[in-house]
Amino acid sequence: MDQAFEEDRRISTTLIKAGPCVVTQVKTLKNDGYWGVQVGFGEKRTTKLTKPEKGHLKGLKITKKAPRFLREIRFNSEPKKNDGGEVKVGDVIDLSQIFTKGDLVRVTGVSKGKGFAGVVKRWRFSGGPKTHGQGTKYRGPGSIGQGTTPGRVYKGKKMAGRMGGERVTVKNLKVLGVDLERNELKVSGPVPGIPNGLLVIEKIK
Repeated sequence: MDQAFEEDRRISTTLIKAGPCVVTQVKTLKNDGYWGVQVGFGEKRTTKLTKPEKGHLKGLKITKKAPRFLREIRFNSEPKKNDGGEVKVGDVIDLSQIFTKGDLVRVTGVSKGKGFAGVVKRWRFSGGPKTHGQGTKYRGPGSIGQGTTPGRVYKGKKMAGRMGGERVTVKNLKVLGVDLERNELKVSGPVPGIPNGLLVIEKIK
């Protein structure tokens, strides 16, 4: 993370490496039933590719390096380049084609996994009383239901369990800077996930 200054305010920011991305597949309404583009990001050795991954990349000319991550983006109509041309396999997408300073984006990632957590940490329960003869269960959940009726615990009851490791989307983050040499975006505030984790950045307006 980093910081930026706007007028008299200091804003915490996050630096995100966001490119370049290469087009690995183009989905068409005629062949696939919808418009879409599959893009690849990062690098890994071709010897590490599985057979399904090789199938996704068969239209791309690769030698020793291949994209590490693949993600598909759907469109409501046929995707076009900024100059109006058709998007083809092998086209490289860089930051200047999509993002500019001042844009609003939504960022999606997988939150940090925190393991098995109790109700106080997971759901912010208050816990039990700390006095008046309370011996144990300061951080216990308390009652989890009724007796004879309904005679069971309702589904979805907030209880202890595995916390984190879920898909999270943070909306309305502002692009404060675009570094074309380093392919980095500077966005306001924190983003979900671990350092060097994979994010999906979607431009709102």
